[in-house]
Amino acid sequence: MDIILVILLSYLSGSIPFGLILTKIFSKVDIRKIGSGNIGATNVLRTGNKYLALTTLLLDISKGYLPVMIASQHYPELIHFSSLLAFLGHIFPIWLKFKGGKGVATYLGILFALSLQLSFLFIFTWLVVSLIFRYSSVSSMFGSFTVFVVTFIKDTALKSININTNLDDDIKLTLFTFFILIIFTHRKNISNLKNKTEKKIRI
Repeated sequence: MDIILVILLSYLSGSIPFGLILTKIFSKVDIRKIGSGNIGATNVLRTGNKYLALTTLLLDISKGYLPVMIASQHYPELIHFSSLLAFLGHIFPIWLKFKGGKGVATYLGILFALSLQLSFLFIFTWLVVSLIFRYSSVSSMFGSFTVFVVTFIKDTALKSININTNLDDDIKLTLFTFFILIIFTHRKNISNLKNKTEKKIRI
């Protein structure tokens, strides 16, 4: 029964297409027909409405954070299962014929629930890489890779910077799975980068 509750809570929470809902209500457009066709905050920004993009970002973060935080308090043995399901919910939402977003904001929300230190590491890495290369896709992929690598070498890296956090072996596999899935959801961006057609972040 517990695992069924976690499945429903995590997947259904992650599958809520906030970007699509908000743009349809407030901009009267279908975000899937704009820009990259993605339902995430980056594509919502292409509508020209920064407030909708920010709201989408925060809601997409929350739909990763809330189910994982609830699972950690009531079903701690299923926390990594909850994390993966919330992420998959965003990427493959049942409401949109399993065609969702890239999952970066939801991934960040999950990180906040798992480890504040790792979430801040991702944000810092994302900002630095985006300032250097101006590509959101590159920043997201490199950020998730950095989080996984730091977690993998925690015995030396985390102790050397005096971060006190409890990272078990399961989180390594979870974060590695997230990294692979983020690469998968950015496969079109990777192709665009190779063809030099990837759009840069406009600051």
